This record gives sequence, C-alpha cells and structure tokens, in this order.
Amino acid sequence: MKQTFQMTSRAGLVLEGGGMRGVFTCGVLDNFMDRGIRFPYTIGVSSGACNGLSYMSGQRGRAKFSNIDLLARYDYIGLRHLWRQHSILDSHLLYHDFPESILPYDYEALARCPERFEMVTTSCLTGRACYFEEKQDPKRIIDIVKASSSLPFVCPIAYVDGEPMLDGGIADSIPLLRAQGQGYDHCLVVLTRNRGYRKSSHDLCVPPFVYRHYPRMREALIHRCQVYNRQLDLVEQMEDAGRVTVIRPSHPVQVGRIEKDIAKLTALYEEGYRCAAEVDFVRSE
Repeated sequence: MKQTFQMTSRAGLVLEGGGMRGVFTCGVLDNFMDRGIRFPYTIGVSSGACNGLSYMSGQRGRAKFSNIDLLARYDYIGLRHLWRQHSILDSHLLYHDFPESILPYDYEALARCPERFEMVTTSCLTGRACYFEEKQDPKRIIDIVKASSSLPFVCPIAYVDGEPMLDGGIADSIPLLRAQGQGYDHCLVVLTRNRGYRKSSHDLCVPPFVYRHYPRMREALIHRCQVYNRQLDLVEQMEDAGRVTVIRPSHPVQVGRIEKDIAKLTALYEEGYRCAAEVDFVRSE
C-alpha cells in the first residue's frame, strides 16, 4: 500500500530490533540508500542499531551481507559459542573481525555524517534505557552497539563507559517517544513484526540466581512484555491518527530471533525492500 512521508527538518527514523528479523530493516535501509533518503535523526535498538550504523555510514548492502551472506559462511549463531564465549553469538567475530577486517566499517564516513544517530541500551543498574551518540571513537561505538545487542540470558553483560548494560529492547524496544522528545515529532517507524502482533502478556519468570546483583534489571525483564505491548498500542494509535508512518511486514513473520535459514532471511530482506519502495518521500520545510 502506497504511503507518503513528508521529509522535514523534524523527521525521525525509528528502528526496532528483533534479532535476525532485523533483515527486514536491512531491506528497508538499502532501499532508502538506493534512493538517497536521509533522515535528520535516526535511533536504533539492538539489531536496529547494528543495521543503522551501516545506514549512517552509507555502506549499502553491508548489513545484508553480514546478516545473510556471512552467516552462511561463518555460522556465528549457535549454542556452541556458549562454551568458549558465554554467548550464543560469536562476539569476537561480530564486533572485532567483521568491522576491522572481514567487512570493514567506514568510521570516517560516520564521523563526517551530519545527521544524528542514537543507539539504545538498558542499564543493569537502573533497568532504564540509555541513549548514546558517538561518531568519533571506534572502540566506544563498538561498545555501545554490542551492549545494545546483548540479549539477556544468552549473552554476557556488556559495558559502556564502565557501566553494565544489556539489550536496549528490554527497556525501550520502539523508541518513538525518545525521538519525539528530541524534537523529531514527524517519525517513520520500522517494525519487524506485522500489525496486530503482541507478545504473551504473562510476566516473565526470572530465576532468583539470574542477575541477582541487578534487581532493577530483573524488574525490567519481568515487565518487558507488558512494556513492549504498550509501545505497540501507542504506535498503532498514532498511525491510525496519521501522526506516524510505519513500515512493517505485511504478514506474520516466520523468521525467529536467532534464525539461520538463509532462504527465509533472504525473503524477509526482500520484503523489507519492497515495503520501503511503497513509501513516497516529499520534501518540505
């Protein structure tokens, strides 16, 4: 369905996470780069932060290549990584080898980029979302995006500026209110689930020995589903009122958070590209 988006100085781009479902976002962002679409402000969570980094540096196809082509080659998701790295992901490959040598990240292009880019993490100390901007320090950039993508239970705690952090989606999966609070009240939101999707409303049971030193993180995890569903309610209400534009999969997604089926991932990427192509951008002041 065709949509029109007014690109103004107050336009913001909000990128949800979702693990490997983020390949949908890869397709959206590649379409934007093919068309020269840039937003004054972008904010990304978890896989949305990872994919957003390649968008900000203008490296078209990089996110798809890392999420699909290199997954097939390096098999960097799996329980076998838990033994050596205490993570379901091969963190060394993803956050060192990929950006440094295998699929070099263009830090200079990011530093030159005039648009704002924020990444979201969740503080283990407060259980609240933290929002970071960094364009100059490559190590800190990696620290932030790694923390933003550190899934609870299956990834170790990451650190940003010495503070323990986990996945940004725990506290703020869809940071629309953050974008609006920063003055970008005309937003396009990229979701990785179909309209009408909701998580099970049951509170998450967190065993007492898990994150026992971080009671506020435990509390955030317990109420994560409720918070996420309220955010989805808000997005749909604002969408129906014509206050936000949303790009999302048109049907229930068959790709899991740690999906390894290359055919499924490729199909979801292509759907993201097609859905983005349905949005017409009109520039105005």
